[in-house]
Amino acid sequence: MISLSKPAKYIFIGKITLRNQLAYVVDFVVRSLFLLLILYIFMQLWQTTYDGVGTATIAGYSFKQIMWYLVLTESMVLASPSLSTRIEEEVKSGDVAFKLIRPVSFLAFHYVEYMSEVAIRFVINLLLGSFIGLLLVGLPPLGAGIAWLPLLALGGFTVNFMLGMLIALSAFWVEETRGLEFVYNKILFTVGGMLMPLELFPETLQKIGHWLPFQAIVYFPARTAVGMFHGEILRMLAVQWFWAAMFGGIVWFVYRKGVRKLNVNGG
Repeated sequence: MISLSKPAKYIFIGKITLRNQLAYVVDFVVRSLFLLLILYIFMQLWQTTYDGVGTATIAGYSFKQIMWYLVLTESMVLASPSLSTRIEEEVKSGDVAFKLIRPVSFLAFHYVEYMSEVAIRFVINLLLGSFIGLLLVGLPPLGAGIAWLPLLALGGFTVNFMLGMLIALSAFWVEETRGLEFVYNKILFTVGGMLMPLELFPETLQKIGHWLPFQAIVYFPARTAVGMFHGEILRMLAVQWFWAAMFGGIVWFVYRKGVRKLNVNGG
């Protein structure tokens, strides 16, 4: 048997996950068609808003920027699979015991699997979203910020994984975690900047949002891609990886506690 080095193992896991996801591209495309409906509804709402205000920009964003902002945030959120569902089922079925004895890190395995799946879903969502965006509002406001989208999206998905895994690992103590995930998603929709940029919130909520980690997930990448970064890219990257590192440490600690509990209970 060929022995693989640790990095090679995770590359192999990523390749297998990509291959599995590519086998279901048609399914992803069909499910992603929901994105077109969402964007069309938002376009009507925002068009009415801009017409009612009577100005070309709101909080510095033009109508075209807002629509492409939504294309990116919706594409990212819909690309993220539910970690709570997976981990919860593994704990309930006992499959987690088999995964813990594999010669790979449990957390790293799920991270590579998550990011590989996200890569396929995000590309499909972005292609479909761009189609409706081009159809409804024309070309995106291309600028220097678009070049930073892959790096900022990587940081955003990583922070999202850490927060999602932190919720999912609570399955070692509680029977149902999807309720917690539901609350987390609603926070991401609002103060996380998914439904609209933080600049459009009341000043108090803006200040709160800028101190929370949720802005690093979709707000930073989308804001930068539509040209509203104002030379803050390095700061945003630093904030993203600060939260990723901090929550990564918390996830590892919770994971070790959960494994110890599993061993003590003989599960």
